[in-house]
Amino acid sequence: MWFISLISYVAIVIQIIFVTIAIAAGLYYLAELVEEYTTIAKKIIWWMNLVTLTLYILLWTFENFPISMIGCGVAAQLIHFVILRSFPFVSFLSIEFVTTVLFIIINHYLAFSYFSSVYYNFSEVIAYFTIFLWLVPFALFVSLSANDNVLPTSIDGRDTDVVSNYFSKRTKKLGLLSFFNYAKESLLPVRTKKGF
Repeated sequence: MWFISLISYVAIVIQIIFVTIAIAAGLYYLAELVEEYTTIAKKIIWWMNLVTLTLYILLWTFENFPISMIGCGVAAQLIHFVILRSFPFVSFLSIEFVTTVLFIIINHYLAFSYFSSVYYNFSEVIAYFTIFLWLVPFALFVSLSANDNVLPTSIDGRDTDVVSNYFSKRTKKLGLLSFFNYAKESLLPVRTKKGF
């Protein structure tokens, strides 16, 4: 009896490892798609944001959710629209990005507070978190690496050449795709060609 229990724990660990690898591979693929098709990605995120905003209005109309949850959710979606104006260029220190992170924290706090005091089915709680709190921020998170390979189009008011300004100001890239490329280069073995 104890042996099969031990085997089941080992199997759970293996399953968690496989699921983690599958999620990482999916994120890598999505990040590459966003890098390749930034205009289409912007349109998709814009429509996802609009649908989520509409669903917030319908949630306010048909359900008995607190106005603070609905108001903060609508404000977060409006801030996402502001971030999309300069897509794929997103600065981590911009007021829009910091405000978005604050709204994510506040919305999660309000949702946890509400769902801990009012009973809903687990599937309804997960549906709220997935569609209203995670969908658009996750899409924006995956698309953060899209601005790494976009060519510059203008500069900050100086009279220098756009291309030379771009190459002189190149800093370390901090996107999701850069993280996965670093992990791939540092963890996976490198094959060398033999010259016979």
